Amino acid sequence: MTTTETSIEKPTSLPWYTEQFAAQERTADGGPATRVHALRKEGIAQFTEAGFPTTRNEEWRFTNLTSLTKVAFARPEGTPTVTDSMLHPWVLPGTTCRLVFVNGSFDAGLSNAVQLPAGIRVESIAAALRKEDPVVLQLLGSLAPVRGNAFAALQTAFLNDGAFIDVPEGLTLEVPVELLFLAVPGAQALAIQPRNIIRVGKNARLSVVETYAGLSAGIYLTNVVSEVFIGEGAVLEHDKLQLEGSEAFHIGSTWFRQGRASTMTSNSIALGGNLVRNTVTAAFAAPGAECTLNGLSLATGDQLIDNHTAIDHAHPNCSSHELYKAVLDGSSRGVFNGKIFVRQDAQKTDARQTNKTLLLSDRATIDTKPQLEIFADDVKCTHGATVGQLDEEQVFYLRARGIGEVEARDMLTYAFAADVVERIHVDALRERLNDLLHQRLRAGRVSTARS
Repeated sequence: MTTTETSIEKPTSLPWYTEQFAAQERTADGGPATRVHALRKEGIAQFTEAGFPTTRNEEWRFTNLTSLTKVAFARPEGTPTVTDSMLHPWVLPGTTCRLVFVNGSFDAGLSNAVQLPAGIRVESIAAALRKEDPVVLQLLGSLAPVRGNAFAALQTAFLNDGAFIDVPEGLTLEVPVELLFLAVPGAQALAIQPRNIIRVGKNARLSVVETYAGLSAGIYLTNVVSEVFIGEGAVLEHDKLQLEGSEAFHIGSTWFRQGRASTMTSNSIALGGNLVRNTVTAAFAAPGAECTLNGLSLATGDQLIDNHTAIDHAHPNCSSHELYKAVLDGSSRGVFNGKIFVRQDAQKTDARQTNKTLLLSDRATIDTKPQLEIFADDVKCTHGATVGQLDEEQVFYLRARGIGEVEARDMLTYAFAADVVERIHVDALRERLNDLLHQRLRAGRVSTARS
């Protein structure tokens, strides 16, 4: 299931990327006969043919990328030094299985992994490509199409490193795997482009936490592509926390493919960045599977956070549950576009989608577009969107019980957002998000008082 991009302009910056690609290929791992080299060439060809999407493309009409296309992003060269003390604020307490990437490259010194059960692999994509790992080469690019997807094509062209997680049939990894991607901006704007591959075998279980954060101020682009394969009867929780710097661009694209009777939960939390686009695509490849997509965006200032989701019900007896919420303050903007496809053979589908937005400022705006396309007749499908401000009756109720107005509004805002946070099963991540919510509310009060 792909969306073809049409009415695309070709900015003058495109030759910059072809020059960067040529420089990369002179030093990249793998000769011209390897599959990864062919994938890279296809990626740059598709990207230069299409160019960056514009607002004339229906899929991008609410997200103007002009500010991104004007920046000449360079490939990271070398790995800046990051110490354990610099790492400390970003790691999850108690994590014993962690891969750390700095400016897109794996850092073995900062990473930590317990002795894994026999057969389970948690390693970097670059290491797998150097030894031409057949599993990675087989899976790479099989879910993320480069045709009609400009940023997937761009990422594929500059594919170099990322995380590879493989849990074979019947195995369970008891501890969450933490993938920590840290950006260290420099004098020149960087394009950091990780690729992640996750495979959960038949009747296996896995929990993954991806965190994207900026260690210092500066302009950079994180363009990440993740391909996730979930086998028959497998269970996966995939949590993504985006805490990029205030000048950063973040484009994230995740594809899930689910086998028979599998269960997948995706929790996407977006707090940072200046311009953010998260795309999540889930496809049922066999009957009896279930997926849950949860999302929370907190934006202020002039942030733009765009969430696009698509769930493809291609087989019968599958169910999907989707809840995306946004809290928007200042002059921030939110976008939600959620599609549910129910194909002709997908009888007994149960699909539910909800989008809710809380506006804390008269200047904040949201463009929301929930969609259902149903071609089967024996289904249960619902979708809806609500946009509003805090309920003044609820504020009055709390104030009547001795709670100050500011604290009352904070409590109601926190309750709205915590509805998504409490659905996360990784205790350390849930606790961190609760702390971050309280910090954001306090920062908002300070900002309001100063203005």
